[in-house]
Amino acid sequence: MQRLAKTWQRAGVRVGFVPTMGYLHVGHLSLVQRARRLVGKSGKVVVSVYVNPTQFGPKEDFSRYPRDFGRDARLCREARVDVIFAPSNDEMYARNDKGEFSTYVIEEQLSRGMEGASRPTHFRGVTTIVAKLFNIVLPTVAVFGAKDYQQAAVVKRMIRDLNFPLKIDVAPIFREADGLATSSRNKYLEGNMRKQAVVLLRTIQRVQAAVRKSSRPLHNNKLKADLKRFIEREPAARLDYVEFFDPQTLAPISKVVRGAHMALAVFIGKTRLIDNSRL
Repeated sequence: MQRLAKTWQRAGVRVGFVPTMGYLHVGHLSLVQRARRLVGKSGKVVVSVYVNPTQFGPKEDFSRYPRDFGRDARLCREARVDVIFAPSNDEMYARNDKGEFSTYVIEEQLSRGMEGASRPTHFRGVTTIVAKLFNIVLPTVAVFGAKDYQQAAVVKRMIRDLNFPLKIDVAPIFREADGLATSSRNKYLEGNMRKQAVVLLRTIQRVQAAVRKSSRPLHNNKLKADLKRFIEREPAARLDYVEFFDPQTLAPISKVVRGAHMALAVFIGKTRLIDNSRL
């Protein structure tokens, strides 16, 4: 992959890159289409398919994360992806079984709250694997989805701080017909769990309506308590976190007003889902 990428680089070919963990869905394919538009007909589009073990905690769903490479390859062919990069764990983390992989990339500010607080080793795994993928694929532009708002902010900070020579493009959240943000983990939602999962979007809409109606800022703690009760009316729902923050710095805010950003993580049964929106 790196030799091919260097060949493209020498020829001045623009490369659009979409990093994924596979089990592709329409949201991923919208990122592929966006990458194609950004690099043009003469450019190349690369999709990586790799379930990265270092971004999963010990009690998370790494072993059961959905995988179907044959299906992913078919969807990539249909979307006219030029190259699928699907490395093995041994290739990405050489001799890690013997404890010999010991170099990680860590962003220390934007990754502290929300997902970073709930999943303490998550962003260390994300930034490390994304840095490795950038060094291998050598993209001109990499496309990420806005569903992982904090992740996109952390990656943008990493490439700024470490002088990676590429641009990051963040695509809007792609939602399914019922409003649920597309995610490979939606596959886990069986029976009426899918219907209950829409509570994430309804929670966002509840806050947006409250902000519009109020002539004064809303108090962070009171709003969080109300939203916890609202979410957990659904029998299978359990709030992990809801946070209100400055969209640029990700710093938490105590008074919620228009222009702030919110993000939340909710367990629907055993399935953990995330969503976010500007208010």
